[in-house]
Amino acid sequence: MRYHPLGRTGLYVSELCLGTMTFGGSSGIWNKIGELQQAEAESLIGAALDGGINFIDTADVYSEGVSEQITGQALKNLKVPRENVVVATKVFGETGPGPNARGASRGHIMDGVKASLKRLQLDHIDLYQIHGFDPATPIEETVRALDQLVRHGHVRYVGVSNWAAWQIVKALGVAERLGLARFESLQAYYTIAGRYLERELVPMLQSEGVGLMVWSPLAGGLLSGKYGRGQQGEAGSRRTSFDFPPVNRERAWDCVDAMRPIAVAHGVSVAQVALAWLLHQPQVTSVIVGAKRPEQLADNMAATKVALSAAELQALDEVSRLPAEYPAWMLERQGDVRRQQIATAAAPREA
Repeated sequence: MRYHPLGRTGLYVSELCLGTMTFGGSSGIWNKIGELQQAEAESLIGAALDGGINFIDTADVYSEGVSEQITGQALKNLKVPRENVVVATKVFGETGPGPNARGASRGHIMDGVKASLKRLQLDHIDLYQIHGFDPATPIEETVRALDQLVRHGHVRYVGVSNWAAWQIVKALGVAERLGLARFESLQAYYTIAGRYLERELVPMLQSEGVGLMVWSPLAGGLLSGKYGRGQQGEAGSRRTSFDFPPVNRERAWDCVDAMRPIAVAHGVSVAQVALAWLLHQPQVTSVIVGAKRPEQLADNMAATKVALSAAELQALDEVSRLPAEYPAWMLERQGDVRRQQIATAAAPREA
């Protein structure tokens, strides 16, 4: 297990992060994603920690708060030293019937962090993330509220999830101008079959030194190897009961077809190849993996040992590459000469 700094901070997190969406179950979508109870979830957390994972991600809306409760109780029952685990959670979603029980307002953030700390049984949250963009709240209000939480010691670092590049850059600008805590991470959807964030988000992350946490790296199970052309998967599986996130199926099947022989050559699962591809991407800080069974978690963790060759990476890149869109193709065309100048200047001189 490798460890990477989170954004521009000195906090190191494991390259895999244990996601807890499968904890708790309840009504709506949550019982379709998973309904692991305390003992089962505790077993997974224990196995993850034993395997070198030091990063756990949850959210206040997962199973209507039950996921946070189970996670906190598991850490307590397992007697995990606080400094040995990085706990991340999120705020934004609806947590009550009132008009202010949602969003990224100062009020909802302040209420949300108190409730999460209580459910998690912690005195601080390592990474507190805004779960979505709130069109009703000024970005400056959100950034100021998060900075207050950092200054008061309730949270150590702040991040964001599912924001556009321009929104994140605006928030970073506000934080820099006012001397406030800045977003150190983005949690975003990214898979070999869905590389859309490479258009705008990845260049922004690299430019501004923001870390990337990947959610749904197997596209909701679609890249697990159980699906493909003519393969519908098991009855009652997550993809058959909860078809999310949306994926271009033909592109996904092309990727699965390309990954199968690589998986056979390495003696691993297709899922491990899909995860290994992400772990080979330099912009990725940590990949969030969830599981319903211990063997699923073990399979996911084994992906950290899969070393893809340059030829394999090139083959996967070719089959999954996004078609160029404007202004990307114009940037590529107009910047080519200058990139050659940069490469020439950086090349070592001959003796």
